This record gives sequence, C-alpha cells and structure tokens, in this order.
Amino acid sequence: MSVIENIEPKLVWKHFDELRKIPRCSKKEEKIREYIVDFAKKHNLEYKVDKSGNVVIIKPGSHGMEKKPIVILQGHMDMVCEKNSDVDFDFLKDPIKLKLKGDVLSADGTTLGADNGIGLAMSLTILEDNKLKHCPIEALFTIDEESGLTGAFALESDMLKGRILLNLDSEDFGIITVGCAGGGDSKITLSVKNQPINGSLESLAIKISGLRGGHSGVDIHEQRGNAIKLLTRMLWKARDYYKYHITEIKGGDKHNAIPREAYAKISIDKSEKDNFISTLKSEEEEILEELKPIDPKFKVDFENIDKLKTTLSDDSQSRLLNLLHSLPHGVDKMSYDIPDLVETSTNLASISINDNFATMNMSTRSSIKSALQDFRDRIHATAELSGANVEEDKPYPGWKPNLDSNILKISQKIFKEIYGNDPKVEAIHAGLECGIIGEKFPGMDMISIGPTIKYPHSPEEKVHVRTVEKTYKYILKILESV
Repeated sequence: MSVIENIEPKLVWKHFDELRKIPRCSKKEEKIREYIVDFAKKHNLEYKVDKSGNVVIIKPGSHGMEKKPIVILQGHMDMVCEKNSDVDFDFLKDPIKLKLKGDVLSADGTTLGADNGIGLAMSLTILEDNKLKHCPIEALFTIDEESGLTGAFALESDMLKGRILLNLDSEDFGIITVGCAGGGDSKITLSVKNQPINGSLESLAIKISGLRGGHSGVDIHEQRGNAIKLLTRMLWKARDYYKYHITEIKGGDKHNAIPREAYAKISIDKSEKDNFISTLKSEEEEILEELKPIDPKFKVDFENIDKLKTTLSDDSQSRLLNLLHSLPHGVDKMSYDIPDLVETSTNLASISINDNFATMNMSTRSSIKSALQDFRDRIHATAELSGANVEEDKPYPGWKPNLDSNILKISQKIFKEIYGNDPKVEAIHAGLECGIIGEKFPGMDMISIGPTIKYPHSPEEKVHVRTVEKTYKYILKILESV
C-alpha cells in the first residue's frame, strides 16, 4: 500500500504514484513519454508527438463548453535526479521511495520529482475525468526542461492552437507567477598537464558534504554553501603553508542545482600531513560558523587512500585553483523594480578533471537580457585570464510580466472567491518555459501556478500535500470560467 493512496484528490495522487515508478531524468524521458502516449490511447484522446519528443493531448470541451477558448495545461516530463552519496539508488530503474509526515511528502535520500510530477499528475487527472466541466484543453508535456529547456526550444509550430496557457510548474501556492528570468550556461575547459608522483608522499581524499544545495534559481538568494567554492577556499588557504599536489577535484552535477558535495584527492609529504589536516579542520570550523544559520550540517571528512600515481603539474594546479577561486557564484544584483527579487545570479555548478582537461560548468540567470550577457562576458573574461576555453550555449529568454493579462485577472478573481483573499502576483528568478513558448506562439496569454514545493533539485525536496488539493480545485475553477 502506498503512503499516498488515500490522500485527496485520489486520482491526482494515483497518477503521481505511477509517475514515481517511471524513470524520467532529463534526456531520458522515453518511458514517461511512452506512459503518456499510452494514456492518451487508453482514453481515446487525440495526441501529437513532435520530432523532439514533446507530447500534446487534446480533450474537447465538456457539454456546452465546446466553443470556449482553448486552455493549454503545460508541464515538463523530466525531473532533476539528485541523491545523497550514501544512498544506494538507481534513477534508471528504482521507484522513488516516499515518506509522508503530517502534511509533508518527501523522498528517502533522493529528489522527489514533485517538480514537475505534481503538475503532470494534475493534467492527466483532468484529461481522464469526464465528469468535469471545462473548456477545450491542450495538455502539453515537454521534454528536458531541467537541463536546458530544449523541449520548449524545439516545440514545433503546429503543436498548439490555444493562446491561453496555464504553466503548472510554480512552487508556491497562493502566488501567481507572471514573469521569470532568462538564462544561459557556460562550459569552461582548462587544459592541464599531469606528472608522475615522486618521493615519500602519502595520498588523501578530502570530502565536503552536509550542505543543503537546492535550486540555483529559487534558492540562490539564501546564500547556501557551494561545495566546490568551499573546497577551493580550503585548498587555497592550505597552499600558503604546505606543498601538496592535486590529482582530482570533483563536485556538483546538474547545472541548475547548487553543489552539495565535492571532493579532492591530493598527495602530501608524510611529515606535513597531520598539520595539513589540522589547518583544514580549523578552516572547517570557521566556515561552519559562517554557514551555521543556513547550512548547519556542513562537514569535511578526510580519508587515507592508496598512493596516487600522477598529479597535476605545479603550473596546472595553480591555474586551476586561481580559476575556481575567482569564478563567481551567487547573487550579483537584486532587482531595482521588484522588492526582494534577484535580478542576476550565477551558479558554479560542477567541476571534474578527465585526462588533460578540467571542466567547469556555470549557469547564469537574469531578468534583464543585457545584464545576463554582461555577467556571462565577465565569466568568459575570468576564464580567459587562466588560459581556459569557454563555450556558451544559446540563452533562453525571460518572460516579461503582463499585468493587464486577461487570464491573470480571471485567476485573481477566482482565487479570492474560493479562498477569501487575494493571491500574490510575482515574478521569479527561476527559469520557466513560458518565455520560450511566448516567443514561439505570439499572443500567448500566460500565468504559472502550482502547489507549495520546497527545496526542489535536492534530496530535501518536499511537497505540502494540502496545497495540491487546493491547487487542483483552483485549476478546475479556472477551466470552468475561461
């Protein structure tokens, strides 16, 4: 028996219970797409699949509402697949393990997939339930939102007829999102040289863990610790006192997740090892004191390992540490126009060393196109100072708020009728597919809504169960009223 079997609305949770069993990491959406297409066939609903793998399911309006405007229900099929390093879990075959405590549903050491699984489950429920009163519906399920919004970019022009869109990928019940940041990624590659290890050196692994991580847009303003930056800080300080040799640095994974863990493998003279560890432990204490209000479980572990055979050359090690220490992370500017909104930020998302190259990935966001480009240019310049190569992807557009939107006015009115108070209307620093869809389909009138989901993109991800029922009720009323 599933822990969510008897939660209302039961059909929504039934669909989510099925979704948690289906592999759907970004770029691996084959099985979830097959599930959605089979669903359409089972319920005799017209569907389309474009060349990139996006799916649209079409449901006519209920009796008497056939000629109402079409409303698009939109969500993405993929999820961020993150887990704690001590958790034995394979996202390609293992069903997500659910934990329900009071009103909070979470997973056991992994991401939950509520982002955007709850949105998918609500769309599927609306498509299935023939007792509902609603306008014509196009349910759009996009691929690969989390790793670059490539599904939205590739969405073909004949996939949608509607010009009213409810994006179901927001994460705060009671808030109507009407705008979002644009963004783009930078891949930095630094050429490094390796050399054999000589002398009476001993090898050591240094691991940072216990950080909360989180969504690099939604959570960036909280100034949570970045494991890569903190590891670099410790190694930088130690180089003033000790001659050590780096063989490997690795940390982070997803471009839109703040790195929670990182490790380095180093070699050092046996006579200096204990003092080296002591210096890093002192730095650990100072960092913990700084981070305690937001990341109280930060810790550093040391482990003796088999003697390493090669290490970075002195010049390569110096250039890599300089680069990692100087690359920015976090909030760059706050909005002048909207209180408490981050305007521009970046996430140092990952670092790895393979063969003769160190590769770093940065994810930068801004609600202002020119500010986004300027920050990416600064990252480019910083990398070039270290002799690194920079590849930049095509930035995705932001979504400019339209406070005169008709669907916004309808949704505000309905929310107050149901819940007795006005919803908040906000723009967010995270990226949503609305900006891309709005560019592709001129005249699209859009809002984004959803239940309360905390700490997406991390194993802390959780959804507040009662807000799912409230959001679903809200969506149904909108579909009746358009």
